[in-house]
Amino acid sequence: MRTVYKFLLDYLRELEWISFFAKPIAALACIILIVLAARVAHFVTRKILVQIVSRIARRTKTTWDDILVKNKVFKGVAHLAPAFILYFTHNFAYPVLHQPLSELDASVVEALSTDYYLSLAGILLKLSQVYFTLIIVFVTNAFLNAVLEIYNTTEYSHHRPIKGYLQLVKIFVFFMATILIIAVLLEKDVTGLIAGLGAMAAVLLLIFKDTILGFVASIQLSANDMVKIGDWIEMKSRGADGTVIDITLNTVKVQNWDKTISTIPTYSLVAESFNNWKGMEESGGRRIKRAVNIDMASIKFCDTDMLNRFEKFEIIRDYVKEKEREITEYNQNKHLSEEDVISRRRQTNVGIFRKYLEVYLHNHPMIRQDLTFLVRQLHPTSKGLPIEIYVFCKDIVWANYESIQSDIFDHVLAVVPEFELKVFQEPTGADISRAVSKL
Repeated sequence: MRTVYKFLLDYLRELEWISFFAKPIAALACIILIVLAARVAHFVTRKILVQIVSRIARRTKTTWDDILVKNKVFKGVAHLAPAFILYFTHNFAYPVLHQPLSELDASVVEALSTDYYLSLAGILLKLSQVYFTLIIVFVTNAFLNAVLEIYNTTEYSHHRPIKGYLQLVKIFVFFMATILIIAVLLEKDVTGLIAGLGAMAAVLLLIFKDTILGFVASIQLSANDMVKIGDWIEMKSRGADGTVIDITLNTVKVQNWDKTISTIPTYSLVAESFNNWKGMEESGGRRIKRAVNIDMASIKFCDTDMLNRFEKFEIIRDYVKEKEREITEYNQNKHLSEEDVISRRRQTNVGIFRKYLEVYLHNHPMIRQDLTFLVRQLHPTSKGLPIEIYVFCKDIVWANYESIQSDIFDHVLAVVPEFELKVFQEPTGADISRAVSKL
């Protein structure tokens, strides 16, 4: 290119009407030729390289090469061809010297400046070096994106997400590229610039505080298997209740059940408490924990008529008979008369009702028998005596689970009167009106 420049310069100087502008025109023409050559080289390299690699990728059975093509890794590599052209032609307007320019006499430098642009080579060299740096950043970023996509196709991606780590690598690459570009433009030593940044460490820590906290939190979340993509988490302090759809260096995205998106800082999952329903999903059972409040005024001992009626219910017939036999033997052994209503043992309607619920749920096809199974009384309150059902449903799908739970309690509420019990319900306006009308 130096020969082309010299030829154009000599040729234009022979033309009297344009000889005064021979030097800038020759330099501009050479720059245009370099840019055109770089463009052609990039076009050819991209066509050949990308097409060949794409054909090979389509023929292979693996998917990682297709992902590399998809993320434009090879298109970034194709930029190296024009970059090398710019680098090796930057000194077209610079003379061939056997010693540094600073060691030459002023008269020699002045004479050389009539034919050459002594500072243009330095500017073009800086531009080519910046171009090389940007290519490296582009290819590295595309390659890391491809690595993440390839990793997400593996079975480990749900348990060990690496997106946060790759983002940290990207930040480091962008940071170092910025330092290199500044060093090139200012003609400073890179190590000197990095050493000078030591004084800015405190400021950088403040700027990247969330990033540093997020990186540490990502390591803890991954190492302790606290949360992964696809988990159902609930974090009331952040208004999140749904499925984790993305984990990055700084944020965790949760798609709530109402289809809204909650964004949670990654470090808050370590600093604050949250519920992860992964254990429930992995166990194959979803908890039913709900109570029916019995009006305590309806609780009483069972008389003979009640027991005879309960014995007609096949589901609790054996229990009522066996329990009555046990109680009768006890009373007889203790010589307790029927008039001693306090000392004698007797069955209660609420006790038989509680046993009925146990047998009913043991026979229910959608209740897990191998997990926690309880039908219990809770502490009596002003709203009655709570009889709580604490079991696990086989179907963990939300809609199905709610339907099964509703069916169970539909039956429970409907069967309560059969035991001469009443469900507690606070008085309504209609109740008060009926009471007043009777006065």
